[in-house]
Amino acid sequence: MKLIKDKSRKGDLAEYYAVTWLWDNGYEVFKNTGCSGPIDLISMKDGEMTLVDVKTMSINYESTNENEIKYRNKRVRTKAQEKLGVRLLSFNPKTRKLKWINHEK
Repeated sequence: MKLIKDKSRKGDLAEYYAVTWLWDNGYEVFKNTGCSGPIDLISMKDGEMTLVDVKTMSINYESTNENEIKYRNKRVRTKAQEKLGVRLLSFNPKTRKLKWINHEK
């Protein structure tokens, strides 16, 4: 599987996967039309709104196994995201899988 190297294209790909993943999980999804800001998507499910920032996992260069590429999550929200209650959604560019990142309070 070919990995995309252009950073903005990786983000675009991750967001499109996130939209379809959220749809498959019963959410209505609204995409941010700008290219900056604390959120990428607004999702609605069962009358509850969730502000979403999609994060593409990065290669973990500290991995000890040279034969296998390992990825790591960005687990920290900005202060603005914390204040807004934004949830991070992690995208693995190799497997193209998504998962919610649990935030500690």
